[in-house]
Amino acid sequence: MRDFHLPGRSPVLATEGMCATSHPLAARVAVETLARGGNAVDAAIAGAVLLGVCEPQMTGLGGDCFVLIKPAGSEDVTALNGSGRAPAGADAARLRGSDAKAVPLDTHDAVTIPGAVDAFCTLSERYGKLGLADTLGPVIPYFEGGVPVAPRVAFDWAEAADRLRGTARDVYLPQGAAPLVGSRFALPGQADVLRRIARDGRAGFYEGDVAEDMAASLRALGGVHEVSDFSACACDWGDPVAGTYRGIDLLEHRPNGQGATAILMANILSHFDIAAMDPVGAARAHVEAEAAKLAYDARNRFLADMDHVTRLEHMLAPETASRLAALIDPARAMPAAAPLTEAVHRDTVYITVVDRDRMAVSLIYSIFHSFGAGLASNRFGILFQNRGAGFTLEEGHPNEMAPGKRPMHTIIPAMLREGGRVTMPFGVMGGAYQPNGHVRFLSNLTDFGMDPQTAIDAPRAFSDAGTLKVERGYSDAVRAELAEMGHDIRIPDGPIGGAQAIRIDASGYLEGASDARKDGCALGY
Repeated sequence: MRDFHLPGRSPVLATEGMCATSHPLAARVAVETLARGGNAVDAAIAGAVLLGVCEPQMTGLGGDCFVLIKPAGSEDVTALNGSGRAPAGADAARLRGSDAKAVPLDTHDAVTIPGAVDAFCTLSERYGKLGLADTLGPVIPYFEGGVPVAPRVAFDWAEAADRLRGTARDVYLPQGAAPLVGSRFALPGQADVLRRIARDGRAGFYEGDVAEDMAASLRALGGVHEVSDFSACACDWGDPVAGTYRGIDLLEHRPNGQGATAILMANILSHFDIAAMDPVGAARAHVEAEAAKLAYDARNRFLADMDHVTRLEHMLAPETASRLAALIDPARAMPAAAPLTEAVHRDTVYITVVDRDRMAVSLIYSIFHSFGAGLASNRFGILFQNRGAGFTLEEGHPNEMAPGKRPMHTIIPAMLREGGRVTMPFGVMGGAYQPNGHVRFLSNLTDFGMDPQTAIDAPRAFSDAGTLKVERGYSDAVRAELAEMGHDIRIPDGPIGGAQAIRIDASGYLEGASDARKDGCALGY
């Protein structure tokens, strides 16, 4: 329980249903969807889609998603991969021939086919109760009439406004500049797209006018995208990958997501007595940073499209973690591993919903970098993700860019399971930070006995490309001690990540937690 003398958030408790996400309007729409007879899938779709106008720098119809689902009446968890593929004309050799060392972030070369809409349609068909038209009906007016810009959104928007070009500037800088807090922002072109999806399902997006608009707009920029690339988009089902930390199962999405990185990192940390350390002290931050360097180096070497991954079992094996843990010096920082894949970013939205039947959904949805590639379709204003920057151009690498291939993805939803029972869907936004964030959250719960809200509120540190980013919640003395250990310390301009969680108590109530680093909240009824 938190200290009521100090600023903070109390957990949100409810019995019938709950949503936790990064914007209050999306949480409200999700809970209203539950209250009018929808289930957790219907509510998650409604809330996630609405985030595309509430947080357009983070996500949108041109993006990808990953989902973990626990159906009602079952403790089994299934995973849906809603990430898109490179177009048939993608050519890593051409980029290498132009002396590119990585896929350019802000060009058509980085644009992969959006997979989220296909995933939403598939989810609704298999698990939803209301149907797409009913689910999207209350969402469309927000795109048509607009929403007030929230404080964190305005902060991110101003930081990334210079990345917008062409149609994207016209649509997302309506007055020629990033909107201020409270300004109303609308996407009427995408309201039209949503009406087509509500009426025609996936065909309303991947065929006809919308697909032609996206393909033609990319070709006009020099892209190789064809309508056939869009019509071929298809999500797929699979099993999550899992590991155990302090007796709790951590369920993560399998590759091409980076969830295996979190499991490896947790396995490494299990070799240290984290619980004996100060939760906001230098020793814990140091060991965690070293474990992250090793786990992320493995990610960069092994993870890719699932059809191209060959070392997943090795990455998840306990003996691998044991050997890596032995490389960590408790008193001295090791050099950072050079990143081979994936340009770092921190722009993603996450939503989790649990309904009265205890169906649980953990869904993460993104256009990768802030405003994606900074490009949008000419007619409907759909932002294009730059997820192709998650590929490497290294010839022969499992994650080398290739036609029809999925890039390694940073976005990962998660769930916890205890004694065979799913107890918590959760997610931590923040691009590359996400595996580290999952492990930090889990360690806060298990090693230090924090409740979910306290575990989310606690200060964060992240070893990122040779720099140890340390939030202001840490003391100057801790930062100085970490610097003495050899870490290059920096206080980041913005907070590290943002998290949401719902704990399913065995007695019957739900406990929602939401990160104050974002604008959102947990709501229940």
